[in-house]
Amino acid sequence: MMPFNYLGFVFKHFGSLIYPKEVLEELCIFLKPFSHQESVLDVGAGTGVLSEFAYKCNNKLKYVAVDPAEGMLKFALPFIETYVASAEKLPFKDDSFDVVLMGESLHHFYNPSIAFQEVKRVLKKDGKLFIYDFDVSTFQGKSICMMEKLFGEPAHFYKPSTLKEILEEHGFCVHIVNHKWRYTVSASLS
Repeated sequence: MMPFNYLGFVFKHFGSLIYPKEVLEELCIFLKPFSHQESVLDVGAGTGVLSEFAYKCNNKLKYVAVDPAEGMLKFALPFIETYVASAEKLPFKDDSFDVVLMGESLHHFYNPSIAFQEVKRVLKKDGKLFIYDFDVSTFQGKSICMMEKLFGEPAHFYKPSTLKEILEEHGFCVHIVNHKWRYTVSASLS
C-alpha cells in the first residue's frame, strides 16, 4: 500500500500537473451555476488540489475535504475545512452538500459501491457529482492500474461506460467526456 500519509509534500507540489487544461475547463463549467455559498465536498481529496482548482473557478462556495491520510490533508489551503475519513464512512449528516468532487480518488476506494451510497446520502436532493479519473480501457490507463496494483492499492479503475452504469444504478443522471486516456463525469441525482 502506498504510504500516502507521508507523501503530502510530493502531491502538494506535483499533483496539479496531472490535471489537463480541458478537465479544469470542464470543472469550471460544472461549478458555474453555483453562486450562493453552496457546500462542496472533495472526497479522497489528498492535499486538496481539486478543491484549489475549483476555488479558482468559483470562490463563493464552501469547500470541505475528506481523506484517510492526515499527512495529505495537512497541506490543504486554509479555505478548505478538512476531515480525516474514508469515502466509505463520511462523517456528515444526510443531505449536507450541494456538490461532491472526486479527483483521481475513486480508484483508491476500498469499496466504491459503499462510497457511492455515502455520496448519495450526503448529497442534497438534486446534488451534483464531478469525477476525474483514468480510463482503464486505454494503454495509459491500464499502465497506471498495473502500477497501482503493484503498490498494493485497490485500483478500482473503470471504463467510462461501466462507471456510467454503476452511477445510474445509484440514481444519478450521468454525462461523460473523454480526454484521451482520462475522462470526467458530471452527474446529478435524479
